[in-house]
Amino acid sequence: MASEQPMGPTAEQLEILEYNFSKVNKHPDPTTLCLIAAEAGLSEEETLKWFKQRLAEWRKSEGLPSECGSVRD
Repeated sequence: MASEQPMGPTAEQLEILEYNFSKVNKHPDPTTLCLIAAEAGLSEEETLKWFKQRLAEWRKSEGLPSECGSVRD
């Protein structure tokens, strides 16, 4: 029986997402996001959600606020 809870990305999908995040672009444009989603076999919505969460984690690890605008202080 399939559960109703959504599964997270597989190890292979995570590898694709992490590669694109670290080596290609932390802020993919819609076209790039679509290509990454297709390569990983995920929806664009799932891919965008993953990038937003991963960016927040990255910013926190860098000592930056998880949500940001720009540096205008």
